[in-house]
Amino acid sequence: MLKCETFKGQAVSLNALDNDILELTFDLQDGSVNKLNSLTLDELQKVMALLSESTGVKGLLISSAKPAFIVGADITEFKDHFSASAAELKTWVQKTHQTFSAIENLPFPTVAAINGMALGGGFELALLADYRILASDAKVGLPEVNLGLCPGWGGTVRLSRLTGTEVALQWLLTGKPVSAAVAQQQDAVDSVVENSSLREAAIAQLNMAIAGEADYLQKREQKHRALDTLEDGADFSSLEKQFSKQLDPNYPAASVIFDLVKAHSSMPFNDALDVETDSFVSLAHSDVAKSLVGLFMNDQLLKKKSKQWGKKAEPVAKSAVLGAGIMGGGVAFQSASTGTPIIMKDIREDALTLGLKTATKLLDRKIEKGRLDEAGKARVLGAITPTLEYGEFDQVGLVVEAVVENPAVKAAVLADVEGSVSADTVLASNTSTISIDTLAESLSRPEQFCGMHFFNPVHLMPLVEVIRGAKTSEQTIARTVAYATAMGKSPIVVNNCPGFLVNRILFPYFNAFNRLLLDGVDFQRIDKVMEQFGWPMGPAYLADVVGIDTLVHADHVMQEGFPERMGHDGDVIAELLLAANALGQKNGQGFYEYGVDENGRRYKEPSGQCRQFITECVSEVTEISDQEIIDRMMIPMCMEAVRCLDDGIVESAAEVDMGLIMGLGFPRFRGGALRYIDTLGLDCFAKKVEANAKQGPLYQLTDGFNTRLSGDQSFY
Repeated sequence: MLKCETFKGQAVSLNALDNDILELTFDLQDGSVNKLNSLTLDELQKVMALLSESTGVKGLLISSAKPAFIVGADITEFKDHFSASAAELKTWVQKTHQTFSAIENLPFPTVAAINGMALGGGFELALLADYRILASDAKVGLPEVNLGLCPGWGGTVRLSRLTGTEVALQWLLTGKPVSAAVAQQQDAVDSVVENSSLREAAIAQLNMAIAGEADYLQKREQKHRALDTLEDGADFSSLEKQFSKQLDPNYPAASVIFDLVKAHSSMPFNDALDVETDSFVSLAHSDVAKSLVGLFMNDQLLKKKSKQWGKKAEPVAKSAVLGAGIMGGGVAFQSASTGTPIIMKDIREDALTLGLKTATKLLDRKIEKGRLDEAGKARVLGAITPTLEYGEFDQVGLVVEAVVENPAVKAAVLADVEGSVSADTVLASNTSTISIDTLAESLSRPEQFCGMHFFNPVHLMPLVEVIRGAKTSEQTIARTVAYATAMGKSPIVVNNCPGFLVNRILFPYFNAFNRLLLDGVDFQRIDKVMEQFGWPMGPAYLADVVGIDTLVHADHVMQEGFPERMGHDGDVIAELLLAANALGQKNGQGFYEYGVDENGRRYKEPSGQCRQFITECVSEVTEISDQEIIDRMMIPMCMEAVRCLDDGIVESAAEVDMGLIMGLGFPRFRGGALRYIDTLGLDCFAKKVEANAKQGPLYQLTDGFNTRLSGDQSFY
């Protein structure tokens, strides 16, 4: 006869079902998802204490009362845990291991009914069950590598012993969630059923095990048994080649996971758990994990802020874009494909045709990749209305102006469209450099105007800078943020200044690059050093991709805006290239020459013309180390990031760093400019700045930085 106390906590409950079965249900109160936070783990420990004193229990069903099973550990608690000593952190991990071990070794069968998502620690908990029944639309996975970590609660051990080494490494090194069908095929779960019959199927499986029709002890033993080398057939040298893309030295978690799985595959179960714990503790204390966990937290902050703005906003039911060029066409595609119908206006029919062609090409790519069907393509194109007139503009809630980057043209277009929209329509300029306050002067309702800076290509780049002018209303900002969010973008609200946030921080970096060139440092070497630092491309290549003409224009704007520090002390190589009509990738001539060889392969090689320009400008060649190149490139960027925070251009260090990560491709494993300063230590960074002070005003500490330094305050 069943004897067991029930339990009702704030995250976990234990109740009796028919046939002497108990149900352990996860339902974290005041939260939309279940996560394994301190509260949940404490309550889980209490439930296990009750189960240890129970009698007559025949089986345990593990389920979730929420749309997702368990999404993982509570990452918001990582900072406190990870700041503890190695011994303290190891004790915390082992405490959870004890609770997990108690679940796994219960003297009766257990079944996990997995709905929605079981990720990270949530899937590690599901792995404790003897059987895992998965809803057909559910996904499971171990994404810890994306945070610079390895699973710490037995995930690498149990998964590899269920699926074999190669499959486990595929899961662990990519960190991607796996569909129900694939998870079953790869032996990570036992069966897949429709969501509507998940509970029924899980209980049926439990009853089979209770009746002896399924050998749950054999299932349990499989997870504990070391892998048979011959049976597993893992060739680690070939696996290392297979996963070479993931084994990036800048992201050490992947290599640690690879070595970990290789090492513990032949170990006794408890020894394998111990080495996994040691690896987790080591990674948790790494700078890369701090950066990547920090980025996750920063991203959560952005989402929270966007949600708060969204609550104040009236949703945009229909929008419009002025200009059907690359940016305008990209905005039209993004809006229509995310559910907001859009009018695309231009003054030329051929431009409208090109805009629609751009959208069609992007949709066809989605079809090729199996992400869209023809009906979906027709639906998106049907949501874009090309026009040469302002006819239906009185029906739109927001207009994005995306004409040529010229203040006079933009001001004229904005003044023109203002007369054709309703009284509460928001106007937003997609500009990368022009002052929002200057453009607002042409409008009769400047409070309903702001900047909305998309990054190119629009469909790929997640960031949108929403720029607040001196007269912009909060309601205007709210609606623009809500529209950007509805488009699937990550908006950051920025106060108006030359270059806004991202370009203001970028151009001191280009200024530093030019100074190195004038000191005789080869641009190909600078590119190589900065790419090794972690940038997707070095400054010379980036200049060519941006376009030399665009770069020079923006640089002039920055010099006018901040003449005291953003001017140049000598020749500007980009200006010499522009004077020679070398525009970068646009015409195949820039810092590099671009073309196609006789075999049809694209090539990129240093431009002889560019090298000649540099040689003529260099009066004396300076011998410099790779580290000095890094310091001279990064100091101006980092100090401008500090200034943006101190000047209130954005509200938080998180927004500064996320702008650089999403808008520039700042190395993720370094976490952004301000996180990079924190990682080095403010005192260490200050010494680097002081050592380079002779380079000019961009290489000076600010009062705000010195206040932080003397107060022993970090940015995070």
